[in-house]
Amino acid sequence: MRNYRVKERKTPDGRIQLTGSEDAEQEKVVCWAKLMSNAYPDLELLYHVPNGGSRNKAEASKLKRMGVRAGVPDLVLPVPRAGYAGLYIELKVGENRPSNNQKDWLEKLTIQGYQALVCYGGNEAIRALEQYVKAPKTILEMREGREGGNL
Repeated sequence: MRNYRVKERKTPDGRIQLTGSEDAEQEKVVCWAKLMSNAYPDLELLYHVPNGGSRNKAEASKLKRMGVRAGVPDLVLPVPRAGYAGLYIELKVGENRPSNNQKDWLEKLTIQGYQALVCYGGNEAIRALEQYVKAPKTILEMREGREGGNL
């Protein structure tokens, strides 16, 4: 795993986290998931939603028309566990807080049956992912009117 510059920062709730940049922390999480996918194969399904970042107006408009939505959490693990349909993680570092759009998405995802978390730093996200993949599988019920797995 890469050696990241580590800084000590307080989270909004007063905890101390060792963090680098949000990008570096997310890379650390994804690298960990790749390394641990032999032990937990479901981690191969972890992916990043590239909704943030700086873009010029034309590119931003195009992406918006294509469905990019402000506030969607950073990481998604589409694996049902522990009574949830999947896991969404919004990753923050230091004193950064979720935006109102991010809070709305987390709430709506929770209502839809997902575990939706804010994790402060890569280590907290790794702990959340590890706990999640170790949890019992969620049995999802098939809806009526579905034949052969098709909607």
